[in-house]
Amino acid sequence: MLVTRSTQAIPLNLNHKAFSFLSSKWNITLIFISFLFCIPLLIIFGSLFFPAKEIWLHLIDTVLIDYISNSFALSIGVGCLSLVLGIIPAWLVTMYRFPMSRFLEWALLLPMAMPAYIIAYSYTGLLEFAGPLQTFLREITGWQYHDYWFPEIRSLGGAIIMLSLVLYPYVYLLARAAFIEQSICVLEVSRTLGCNTITAFRRVALPLARPAIIVGLSLVIMETLADYGTVQYFGVSTFTTGIFRTWFGLGNSLAAAQLSALLLVFVAIFLYMEKRSRKQARFHHTSSRYSSLLQHRLSRKKGLLAFTFCSSPLIFGFLVPVYFLTNWAFETYSHVIDKNFYQLLINSLLLASIASLLALLIALFMAYSNRNSNSPLNHFMVRLVSLGYAIPGTVIAVGVLIPFAWFDNTLDTFLTRQFNISSGLLISGTVFTLVFAYLVRFLAVSINTVEAGLIKIKPVMDEVAKTTGMTSGKIIGRIHIPMMRGSLLTALLLVFVDVMKELPATLILRPFNFNTLAVRAYELANEERLADAAVPALAIVIAGIIPVIMISNSISKSRPGHE
Repeated sequence: MLVTRSTQAIPLNLNHKAFSFLSSKWNITLIFISFLFCIPLLIIFGSLFFPAKEIWLHLIDTVLIDYISNSFALSIGVGCLSLVLGIIPAWLVTMYRFPMSRFLEWALLLPMAMPAYIIAYSYTGLLEFAGPLQTFLREITGWQYHDYWFPEIRSLGGAIIMLSLVLYPYVYLLARAAFIEQSICVLEVSRTLGCNTITAFRRVALPLARPAIIVGLSLVIMETLADYGTVQYFGVSTFTTGIFRTWFGLGNSLAAAQLSALLLVFVAIFLYMEKRSRKQARFHHTSSRYSSLLQHRLSRKKGLLAFTFCSSPLIFGFLVPVYFLTNWAFETYSHVIDKNFYQLLINSLLLASIASLLALLIALFMAYSNRNSNSPLNHFMVRLVSLGYAIPGTVIAVGVLIPFAWFDNTLDTFLTRQFNISSGLLISGTVFTLVFAYLVRFLAVSINTVEAGLIKIKPVMDEVAKTTGMTSGKIIGRIHIPMMRGSLLTALLLVFVDVMKELPATLILRPFNFNTLAVRAYELANEERLADAAVPALAIVIAGIIPVIMISNSISKSRPGHE
């Protein structure tokens, strides 16, 4: 018996040491990857140590207060409106049956494929004084310009509405995935305790879905802070427009980087407050019982109200702008669609596919490593990487370009002096640099979405798997990935669509003679050639429709207990 006990203890001890060694390697790799993607952020923060007193005095005396107040108001407005447009439709289409509810399940995601500046151009053309709506109003009433009041679309309120119409799908997508994964058993228990439908939604469903909803809200606010095209076109002074004006108007890249650093401080405060509000709370089912949600059919009156509310963001955030884009596209497609257009399409799809797949793999590794680590350094590095999503693409492009250009120049100088060989630009001005900038910009999307899926998996499941001898790779492949398939595909889709729409970083870092649909659409729209810009803009939308349908179906099938 003594010999038997001894031989049984040895493998367990070795197994424990192996896991400890593997865990340390994962932690080191996580820190290295995080540091690599934090280089642009460190360059931006490093700019604060260089004096720029004169330009800051000028900004404080003139526009800095406007930048801060407008950015804050824009974030609060877009965040609140996106929560309303995202959570309520997600709950209604998940829990109830009403006219066209099955269609709305996936159709409500369509606005996320619409670039914000394109919808701003579309509604400006519709609502401006010379647009069809005011023209029709004057024709039927006989009013003149000063005889009536009409809301000004080019305003802070207009920017809030435009951004909310294209950003609410972030909240809707993650909220619906969270609602689907909830068990009807939990809701039934709440009703036996005296909760009606509204109370059960407020006190049970919302707290369980809170981590996913907060992730969606974080993405919305960071995307709002990083937007440039919409606020610039509407004449709203925010941090992003200020960064562009300081950089290109005043020719001061240092002050632009320092404004970006100030913007990062606001984002870091928001993320800290959100994390602090949750404290140590964890939101997952403590029971192993699961019963699929049953959709209740609403009465005719309530069904009509539900349809009206759920279809409104789809109509105004997608159908109306697509209608105008389609009309313009029919007028211009004959001279817009050519060999160059197909090359633009291939370039855009290739970049989006590569960046989204890499972002998913890196996020899965980082989220799992961070989950299994108690190191404050690991948690800090992952959170620091997530700040990249709030930085304007132009600033990220500069932060990426500086170290890569330095590396190319240093290598070229060394080879020229030692071997009389010029290496040229090996990294700068290549697709690699562009994809790296996309990862810095959008890795937060994948990390936050993957973490939202991981947080619902009990840590005890990992411990049980380790006792059976499963390695970390097998735990991820056999347990985590099947259980969080919906979250993984959500992360893949979000990055794919974001890369398809990304504009500033692509403009600066794209290789010579390399263009994308987003860049071409912006170039044409910026020249007020909205009709010519319609075809590439519609191509971006169409490219996002198929992934939207696929992810929606996948979320519906990924609920626990689904066979």
